[in-house]
Amino acid sequence: MGKVIAIANQKGGVGKTTTAINLAASLAVLEKKVLIIDADPQANTTSGLNFSPDGTGKRTLYEVMIGDPKFGGINVRDALIQTELKNLHMIPSHINLVAAEIEFINQDERESILRKALAPIRNDYDYIIIDCSPSLGLITVNCLTAADSVMIPVQPEFFALEGLGKLLQTVRLVQAKPNPKLTIEGFVVTMFDGRTKIHSQVVMELREHFKDMVFDTIIQRSIRLSEAPSHGKPIILYDVMNNGTSNYLNLAKEVIDKNS
Repeated sequence: MGKVIAIANQKGGVGKTTTAINLAASLAVLEKKVLIIDADPQANTTSGLNFSPDGTGKRTLYEVMIGDPKFGGINVRDALIQTELKNLHMIPSHINLVAAEIEFINQDERESILRKALAPIRNDYDYIIIDCSPSLGLITVNCLTAADSVMIPVQPEFFALEGLGKLLQTVRLVQAKPNPKLTIEGFVVTMFDGRTKIHSQVVMELREHFKDMVFDTIIQRSIRLSEAPSHGKPIILYDVMNNGTSNYLNLAKEVIDKNS
């Protein structure tokens, strides 16, 4: 059975989508079968892999979560899109996903809708990467309930550790009831600039506090890495010689080693 990893942080601008796209792409290059799911209504992962949210038709995560064709739902296999990388498929997002927070609120076992929808394809992939929205609402809870583990990108800034409290509290709530098997895959430091003293201090504090839960790989700040999504490509296809490419390949290798 494939491993499902949710990439989550309720704080925006920490490199969450960048990490989801480039970790998935790196795993695919390392010959793993990978599915990336865009669970953010902003659909940045969708556009970051060169697909228009409005051009995917009614074949997005929203329709997958609806499920029942009588209400416009679809089977999860009908939402799969082949990306530029042979081993990487995607389920796109759309702004319609915002409505799901309201539509599913009175549904039985509403936290488990995504887990049930993904069940038929879990064995088809080595890794399923879910890019969560920067919130702790019902869709993110669905992602954590569907996941085996959660990876948390952390930008090395002053309030970084302080901002993790609410996310870890949500993880504990999910562990308490809908998904007791959920674990922390690890914390990954993003947007690191070695010339900045505070960045090194935050990384040191993070390692002191969370020990070996912090990945060895650090994602360095890179203009090319931030440019790549605007060209609809992961960094490995946009600039193979960039530090971001080697950083995410190393992160993917750590994930593989950890789960082997």
